[in-house]
Amino acid sequence: MLALLGSRDENLRMAEELLVADVHVRGNEVTLSGAPADVAFAERVFTELTTLAARGQQVGPDAVRRTVAMLSANSAESPAEVLSLDILSRRGRTIRPKTLNQKHYVDAIDANTIVFGIGPAGTGKTYLAMAKAVQSLQAKHVSRIILTRPAVEAGERLGFLPGTLFEKIDPYLRPLYDALHDMIDPESIPRLMQAGTIEVAPLAYMRGRTLNDAFIILDEAQNTTPEQMKMFLTRLGFGSKIVVTGDTTQIDLPGGQRSGLKVVRDILDGVDDVHFAALSSADVVRHRLVGDIVDAYERWQVVQDAAENDAAAQRGPVRAGGRRGGR
Repeated sequence: MLALLGSRDENLRMAEELLVADVHVRGNEVTLSGAPADVAFAERVFTELTTLAARGQQVGPDAVRRTVAMLSANSAESPAEVLSLDILSRRGRTIRPKTLNQKHYVDAIDANTIVFGIGPAGTGKTYLAMAKAVQSLQAKHVSRIILTRPAVEAGERLGFLPGTLFEKIDPYLRPLYDALHDMIDPESIPRLMQAGTIEVAPLAYMRGRTLNDAFIILDEAQNTTPEQMKMFLTRLGFGSKIVVTGDTTQIDLPGGQRSGLKVVRDILDGVDDVHFAALSSADVVRHRLVGDIVDAYERWQVVQDAAENDAAAQRGPVRAGGRRGGR
């Protein structure tokens, strides 16, 4: 009961906030009252939370919130199964999916050779892909991990950054190193990189190569051109797996260039063994405000697009020679 209710009844307070049914706790019993449908839903929530606690999983307010969200979506999958799916454990810390879409994403990586994880910041696209890569390496399904990113200038120019070429591109690759340190003993990373078991490099370094027996992750793929995306995908060799992650709302390509991540779905849609996984603000696993911020920007963008369309309609069609219709 203590594991279920949480420290200082924090889980109970979260459940009372999210559920319509009234929740009463007396001794070792939880009693629910209210409309039959509300009580039935609350019972499902507490059943899932009890299952999680019985498996030794830590049940906190976040688990309560995510359980309610999954059951509200009328999914056939059990939240307890989703929240107890362990991918990787290190030093008492376990990496696992925290939402239904994240579980579908992880399952797709297992089932397909090429997977695209597309969604906003904080949805675990890259982190979960990295965890699956390390898991595959440890299980000897692959012999190496290759992590790559396009070195696109976002507000800074590479030429103005100090140091050698590798020092200049290091800031672009640093998030990949940070995730690696969460999953692999930091002391062993230099040795693994020196042996070529783990490679972290800019996308330009992939040209002309065939990558066999590898788990390959392309991060920040919204900053690839269509030509770069084609180049990268055709590096796929035997016994390899590719995961491409990106956020199509954060494109830093200069000069209005098209994003390779935006067009690749139209090109590869329907191709066997290629899967597109969509993640949304509901899958954000950072601070709760991150999801709210993503939603607010999406609403703002809809208003901006509508205003631009209205302005274009009022200006009228453009005639040949650049003159607009009307007097």
